[in-house]
Order: sequence, then structure tokens, then C-alpha cells
Amino acid sequence: MPSSVQFRSVSVEPILHDINLRIAAGEAVAFVGRSGAGKTTTLRLVNGLARPTSGEVAIDDVPLGSADLIQLRRRTGYIIQGSGLFPHRTVYENVATVPRLLGWPDPQTRAAAEELLAKLDLPLSRFGDRYPRSLSGGEQQRVGIARAMIAKPAVLLCDEPFGALDPIVRRDLQDAFRALRSGVTILFVTHDLAEALRITERIVLFDGGRVVADSPAAEFTSQPLPLVQKFVAAASLPA
Repeated sequence: MPSSVQFRSVSVEPILHDINLRIAAGEAVAFVGRSGAGKTTTLRLVNGLARPTSGEVAIDDVPLGSADLIQLRRRTGYIIQGSGLFPHRTVYENVATVPRLLGWPDPQTRAAAEELLAKLDLPLSRFGDRYPRSLSGGEQQRVGIARAMIAKPAVLLCDEPFGALDPIVRRDLQDAFRALRSGVTILFVTHDLAEALRITERIVLFDGGRVVADSPAAEFTSQPLPLVQKFVAAASLPA
């Protein structure tokens, strides 16, 4: 089941200042902003890789300070730029990482991996025994998506997952990701406003460690804030 995420007056000095956000269970939200605006730090707060200096982060209204971080991370998918695959493990072994940690029986793990990899155009029969070094960048990223999503995480954290790919591969992966994202709470960091509009339903704009705009994706480009319009112009989107 997807989880809700709350940031309650969260600061991480000197990076973030008084962040107040609530992401509903099953909602897909993009964090956009210039480099250094605080997007990735906010993302890392959700699985305990960053800690607030004040305020609190809560999952399903349970503060992270009261949570078992090991169990939390097993319920949280994480996709990063460059896939972050284990180079000494095969594609199947990479994808099976979380199910094995959760104690899934082997037949269940294999069936889930086969189904998910097929949806990502990486049939297990052809790719399961290959190692990451033998894959293209786009193929590696697809394996990274499968590894993050196979156990149906309550929250999926995405940190510029398609940023290093060429435009054609990036578009294909966006389409594949959109087809799989139903029923998952998604926090998606990107510098690319067009990508944010394509993948998510709500956009939060960060600047100087603060939230300066927060609106449904369909209304974001019409916001009069000058920084919003700079992003719109940079993405060649109609205001």
C-alpha cells in the first residue's frame, strides 16, 4: 500500500529552511529547482539518509524518529542517476535484492522479476544472467527501475533517474516509468520541467532551500512567480 509523507517545519541547516509539505498516499510529486536548491536533501530525509536539524518527517503520520529505519528502507524504492547497480551481480540478482531481504520464496521472486522485466523490455530469459557492464546506459536504468519497484514500495524516491541519458532513451524510459507508477507514492527530483510535467501530477519548486511554489502540474506553468516563468522559458513551454 502506498504511504503518505509529511514534512513538518523541517530544516537541515544550512541547506533547508522550514519545509512544510504533505504528499498524499499514491500521489506523484516532482521537486524542481536550480542546483543546490535543496531538492535532493529533501528526498534523502524520507529514508533517513539525511536528518533534520529541526522539525520532523513522518510516514503515514509516524515520525521517522520513532520508525525502524531498516524496515523503512526495505519499503522505500530508490532510483538514482546512473542506476547504482551492483556490478558483481547479474541483472536477476540485482532485481532480486529487496525480495530476498524481505524473505520472499525464490519462485515468487523469480515470477515477479520476470513479469516486471518483461514490462521494461528486458526479458529475463535474455537479460537475467547478464552483468551491468554488458548493458547500455538505458538498459541499466531499466534494471534500476525494476530493482526499486519489484517489491511494490510504499514510497518511491527518484533522484534525477533519467538525467544522464540521451533524449530518445530518456523519453522511452519516461513512458515505461509512467506505465508502472500506479499505486505508488512518488517523489521525483528533476531539473527538467518538461519531464516533471510529463511524469507527475504536482510540482514543488525549491529555491534557496525553501519551497517557493507548490501547485498541480496542470496549473504550474501559469504561476506568475518570476522563477516559475524562467523554468517555463528554459523548457520552451507555453506559459
